[in-house]
Amino acid sequence: MKRVLSVILASLLIMLTLVFAGEPIASAQTTTTATVTRHRYQRHKRTFWQKHRDKLTVAGAGLAGAGIGGLTGGRKGAAIGTAVGAGSGAVYTYGIRKRHRRHYRRY
Repeated sequence: MKRVLSVILASLLIMLTLVFAGEPIASAQTTTTATVTRHRYQRHKRTFWQKHRDKLTVAGAGLAGAGIGGLTGGRKGAAIGTAVGAGSGAVYTYGIRKRHRRHYRRY
């Protein structure tokens, strides 16, 4: 019974992580950074996610790793899961993910 419960909780954590990771990617495509009004630039305020995207991605991956590791291996598993999750999140954030998007102007 304990094993089945841990598998269900681990699956739920993975599903929640995927749901919350997909939403910012979809909303990031519609943002603009500056508008021109009578020769003055007005900057749009960035959201909390836009300001701290890299840190939140690494922290979320570490939290997910800690949850899965804690379910399968107790305290030691949580520590190992945190390290592996944060490490993989950092590799994705600072190594794999494309940072620069091309923005085309609409005329």
